[in-house]
Amino acid sequence: MMNTSFKPVRRALLAAAVAAGLAAPWAGAQAQPAAYPNKPVRIIVGFPAGTGPDIVARLLAQKLSEGWGNMGVIVDNKPGAGGLIAASEAARAAPDGYTLMLGETGQLSIAPSSYSKLPYSPQKDFVAVSQVVTSDFVLLVNPQKVPARNVKDFVEWTKQQKGLFLATFGAGTPGHFGAFMFGDAVQLKPEPVHYKNTADALGGLFSGDVQGVFASVGLAAPNVKAGKLAALGSTGATRTNALPDVPTIKEQGYANLEFSSWFGIVAPAKTPPEIVARLSADIVKAVQSPEGKAKMEEAGFRVTGTGSPEFTRIIAADTVTWGKAVAATGFKAD
Repeated sequence: MMNTSFKPVRRALLAAAVAAGLAAPWAGAQAQPAAYPNKPVRIIVGFPAGTGPDIVARLLAQKLSEGWGNMGVIVDNKPGAGGLIAASEAARAAPDGYTLMLGETGQLSIAPSSYSKLPYSPQKDFVAVSQVVTSDFVLLVNPQKVPARNVKDFVEWTKQQKGLFLATFGAGTPGHFGAFMFGDAVQLKPEPVHYKNTADALGGLFSGDVQGVFASVGLAAPNVKAGKLAALGSTGATRTNALPDVPTIKEQGYANLEFSSWFGIVAPAKTPPEIVARLSADIVKAVQSPEGKAKMEEAGFRVTGTGSPEFTRIIAADTVTWGKAVAATGFKAD
């Protein structure tokens, strides 16, 4: 005769097993990672607050945060060594989409030719997410020290001086090699004077230690509009909306002189493709929105907002282009 005293226990165990079986799929679904992003995102910038890269990063961070339901997007400035310190840190970050870098031409396309031992590999350590903007440069002079108001007069005035001394915001930056491109175009040999940061370079301009500097439109426009500095020409193919009265250098008879830089978001290598795709789409949406585009253009930038494949191609092509400029100068940063 079967002992029925264990039936309630068996029923309880069976019920528990069935419940566990039914609960397992739900528990598994709950264990899956939440949709990206579900916590604050950090954007590393390799230059000080108030510079072109910083301005772009902060405008982008604001629009991304709004699009993500006011999820925090933190701009983390890590200036030094022409952006190499920031790039080195970003390259070592976890590839989870929560640490990004606003990279620029110098860090990603010029540095490979300037440094024989670069502490990171733009090609191997990063995945391109989206080019955000491009930026032309403006040749600035101190109107209290330099009488010229156009490029031709500046060249003629410079020939009467002891040399052409142009400030840069660091060795190996686009403005550094832009100075050499300018020298080639006007048939003068420039002497680049490297400063640690923007403030020091502008200080050299105000003091008369240097005669000019190629500064981004975003930095140049406020100083020109305030009457502190004079703009002799811009380096783009067309005039910039931020300074519409300033002619391009090409317009002034130097057809071969045209250069610009760009800023874009990159992520550590091995960041999941679905996160890269989401980031890319959200960045394009942010900067192409009427408000986002207007703010970027007001700050002196040309909005591009490319996808990941296009930005990958741009970085590779510019590495070749700027590599030739570096080779022509014989410059090595280390």
